[in-house]
Amino acid sequence: MRLRFLGKNSTPGDSPTLYASDRDSYVVQGWRVYAQDLLVQLEVPEGHSVVEVPTELFEHLVKDGGPIGGIRVFTDPIMLVTEQGTCIVQGPQMCDAEALSQMRMPDYETCVEVPKSAIMALLEENGGSDHQRPAR
Repeated sequence: MRLRFLGKNSTPGDSPTLYASDRDSYVVQGWRVYAQDLLVQLEVPEGHSVVEVPTELFEHLVKDGGPIGGIRVFTDPIMLVTEQGTCIVQGPQMCDAEALSQMRMPDYETCVEVPKSAIMALLEENGGSDHQRPAR
């Protein structure tokens, strides 16, 4: 799988990153979720993983033809929005050696692959659920 870098939201030591793949999907790199209070709210199928990323990470979708702005609805593959305003994203854990070789990922991060159509649906005004992003 070949990846195309779309963008990242970085602070020293943290690097949630968004990539477009050549498989009509996005690879979302983020912080591994270990918090039991979050994990108990999810049903994580075998082979899937959960990452936490800032909602602003998805603003980089404009570089792949997405509309200017951020997420408008919060539904699958975004499973939760935390009180801190970050997104919990679930999807198949990335195991593709070629893709992983193109990434720099600290031990406390992992990545998931999600269909492009699922992410783009989150940008549509009338799509998905009516959850609103919490105020900061």
